[in-house]
Amino acid sequence: MSDTDEIEQSSAPLIEHLAELRNRLIHSVVAFIIGMIICFTVWNPIFDFLTHPLCSAMAERGHSDCGLILIKLQEGFFVAVSISLLGGLMLSFPYIAFQMWRFVAPGLYRNEKGAFLPFMIASPFMFLLGAAFAFYVVTPLAFDFFLGFQQPGSVLGEGAADKNAVAGIAFQGSAQEYLSLTIKFIVAFGLCFQLPVLLTLMGKAGLVSAAGLGAVRKYAVVAILVLAALVTPPDVITQVILFVVVFGLYEISIWLVRRVETKREAELRAQGLWFEDDDDEDEAFDDDPLMAEFDEDDDDSGDGDAKT
Repeated sequence: MSDTDEIEQSSAPLIEHLAELRNRLIHSVVAFIIGMIICFTVWNPIFDFLTHPLCSAMAERGHSDCGLILIKLQEGFFVAVSISLLGGLMLSFPYIAFQMWRFVAPGLYRNEKGAFLPFMIASPFMFLLGAAFAFYVVTPLAFDFFLGFQQPGSVLGEGAADKNAVAGIAFQGSAQEYLSLTIKFIVAFGLCFQLPVLLTLMGKAGLVSAAGLGAVRKYAVVAILVLAALVTPPDVITQVILFVVVFGLYEISIWLVRRVETKREAELRAQGLWFEDDDDEDEAFDDDPLMAEFDEDDDDSGDGDAKT
């Protein structure tokens, strides 16, 4: 067999994998487009649902109207498109994740499949949990805080001149800006809730350890504070909530990684494949009287050489 034939045979599996990846991507894109079209046809009820926290906050402050305005002529269309993109991604994500699993699963061993599949299920669940927390807990508090900067103004009659007149500050929100802010909250908290899944998966792969995560806890606090300042508006309440939640998830991640390490150690001990660390071995040698006597002999010989 010539070298050319060997090269062609070795390249055949790669071409097959690329063809399969192309098919999986095409199926995922088609599913996303279908989900996007479905959400585009019902974008008005979705928008009404997303504006519920704002309308509730305004009703508590005595506002009878909860209308948002369109600053630009094309803004309404882009609002519908933004809702369609987010909704289409959420609707098609289970199918996209299934396509990813079908592409990756043939290359995994049975134990690797059993380890990876729970994380595929936990990831969308944690994202939905973070999105629900942002929508039902964080956004009402944030919108109530922002609406607190309104103030009523003086109403003057025709020809009236009042030196004590007060300028009114009223909220007239843009539909696109409100939607962008709400989606930012949902996506930010949804991604932050992926932290336990990511760190636990890295711990299972041996990339991080519970001791290492605990050692860098002070740096994690700084990183979480920076993250809270970047992904949330300049609102102290929202930033504090995000910091507390993410730091709590970080501590939960350390506990989960420790459980993974304990389970792995128990399995290796049962198989007789567990070896203690080098430090433990050094301590065992230090406690050995024969090794201690050997060290004393080395010290004595070193003193003798120094005297000569």
